Amino acid sequence: MTRVVSVVVPAYNAAPTLGDCLQALAAQSLTPADYEVLVVDDGSTDATARIAAGFDVQVLSQQRQGPSGARNTGLAAACGEWVAFTDADCIPSRGWLQALLAAVERAPTESVLGAAGRTIGYQSAAAAARFVDLTGGLDAERHLAHPQFPFAPSGNVMYQRLALVAAGGFDRRYRTYEACELHTRLTRAHRGAFYFEPRAVVLHRHRACWTDFWRQQLGYGRGYAQFVLHHRDQIPWSVWRELAAWRDVAALGLAACWRGDRDQALVRRGTFVKTLAQRCGFVTTYWSPAERAQW
Repeated sequence: MTRVVSVVVPAYNAAPTLGDCLQALAAQSLTPADYEVLVVDDGSTDATARIAAGFDVQVLSQQRQGPSGARNTGLAAACGEWVAFTDADCIPSRGWLQALLAAVERAPTESVLGAAGRTIGYQSAAAAARFVDLTGGLDAERHLAHPQFPFAPSGNVMYQRLALVAAGGFDRRYRTYEACELHTRLTRAHRGAFYFEPRAVVLHRHRACWTDFWRQQLGYGRGYAQFVLHHRDQIPWSVWRELAAWRDVAALGLAACWRGDRDQALVRRGTFVKTLAQRCGFVTTYWSPAERAQW
């Protein structure tokens, strides 16, 4: 049966959070007949599949392929005109899907590629999580304003299904940064409008401890290095640029030692940790002969 929207949720060992996500999706204000939910169990070893089976969703199980592969599996099974993506650690607001649909229906005579919403932290009491909220780490409006490579985080975005299929979905080679790569391909192949809709709200559980945050940012650095290698004709990089980037890291390290307002100090410390982790991830990937060979 054709639906208006297919919601794809990639899930790997997501037992602690998946139930909240699926409860929120079941409670959407959109008419149930107009949307479907597909959970892709990406080789989990916990109760992810069992929890998903307790909801009125389609559960697709596969061996571990990573988030890009899981989203592509969901895309292949989707039957909606639109495909919305969120993550297992997200809690979409009740009006999330309805707001995204309202955004793409603003100009019915114009070709529309999709829309993205606002992602805010959920219970961001820990310092690392609060840092993400203070700096807008998942702010789609800010990311979409990038002059060269705009994109929307994959936890709160919706695209035209046919455009996604024509583009081949997500590039599985990417460790992270796959959302930016996909959006770049889509917008260059499909000239339709893409909207930011602030009423389409999703709550996200940010990393609560600095160790987990470090690992996440290390991964982002690796993914960005892959993106730079992939687009080396548009993003020239060199040893001199690398050295300049490390000089900036050193300056941020000094700034992190300054005292001041609590939130300001947190932002300085978090920015240093984030930048250092991303730099380490970038270096180990960009300058790797094996990695460069696949691009």
